[in-house]
Amino acid sequence: MAGVGVEDLLRTLAPQVLGVVARRFRDFGAAEDAVQEALLAAARHWPSGGLPDNPRGWLIQAAVNRLTDQLRSDQARRRREDAAAFEPPPPDVPDRDDTLVLLFLCGHPALTPAAAIALTLRAVGGLTTAEIAGAFLVPEATMAQRISRAKARIKASDVPFRLPAADERDARLRSVLHVLYLVFNEGYTSSGGGRLHRTELSGEAIRLTRLLHAMLPSDGEVTGLLALMLLTDARRPARTGPSGELVPLAEQDRTKWDRAQIREGVALVTEALALGDAGEYRLQAAIAAAHDIAPRVEDTDWDRILATYRLLERLTDNPVVTLNRAIATAMVHGPAAGLALLDTLELTGHRPDAVRAHLLELAGDVAGAVRHYDAAAARTTNTPEQRYLLTRAARLREKSRS
Repeated sequence: MAGVGVEDLLRTLAPQVLGVVARRFRDFGAAEDAVQEALLAAARHWPSGGLPDNPRGWLIQAAVNRLTDQLRSDQARRRREDAAAFEPPPPDVPDRDDTLVLLFLCGHPALTPAAAIALTLRAVGGLTTAEIAGAFLVPEATMAQRISRAKARIKASDVPFRLPAADERDARLRSVLHVLYLVFNEGYTSSGGGRLHRTELSGEAIRLTRLLHAMLPSDGEVTGLLALMLLTDARRPARTGPSGELVPLAEQDRTKWDRAQIREGVALVTEALALGDAGEYRLQAAIAAAHDIAPRVEDTDWDRILATYRLLERLTDNPVVTLNRAIATAMVHGPAAGLALLDTLELTGHRPDAVRAHLLELAGDVAGAVRHYDAAAARTTNTPEQRYLLTRAARLREKSRS
């Protein structure tokens, strides 16, 4: 089997193996380390030596062997070591898939978003510490410490290895969805570095959300989040030019959009909205669908988008939503109305300047637009975004001189 095939198989099996080992040893941190070692051993040997007859059983046994060896050498845990070392191996590989349990564990409210993302990618996504560190542009040692602290915090919380009870599941599910959405957003628009997209992250977020949707198909927000990811990711092929430069939505070649993803996303959001009161992910998916189904930019139903943003704003009270509503307001009622809404907003980062620059450009205020494009460029750490903003400012300067 080719190396890529082995890699995909290992990512699929990683959460299943971790679930079995963690459930048996009741120590998530130690089990996670042992499974990572087993995955690395498989990645080294399987491409050249061939797949074992039972890849999942092979990984489980390898992780169990490593964890047992570790326990044997841990004098401070002698009692636990003895119990584990002399416990007979399981007669067969359990069939239960604990991926959902792991997702809830990694989305524990005790973790910071950064720690939850890192732990989710490693424990459920099967990425190595080096891969996660590379994706977030931090040294491997820094990411290893972040993951270790996350595991220690989970251990200290003494949370049982099982799905949360019904009365706490909704709150925990909200954290899980938030973590998955953060992973997707970091992959769709990287917060730094030379690439606009990090497809290894956005793709992993979609894969994990598909797993969650398969387990909770009647949850409207899970369905809405999957729809939102698919509808957003469908535009990715047209979002960058030949040199990786950013192409704004209004200028994208819509023939490059992934129509299969759009069809699936529209079907999912339709299904999600029919499930009852719309939550934030369902409403965001509805907005994404309104953009995706417009054959041309001038066919975009901005009235519908603006109305949906108003609903979303009442639901979330999120300033980013208000920022986006300012754009929709400008498209429906003119740039002056959008700028007036921006004046009421307190939000840091480069996006407020970028949006203000765009609306000032629509209003014909070239000097103001140039000033805010430059300000936005100075604040972003993503190179393609920075180049786009500087190019926009330069074009306006050139236009004003001609």
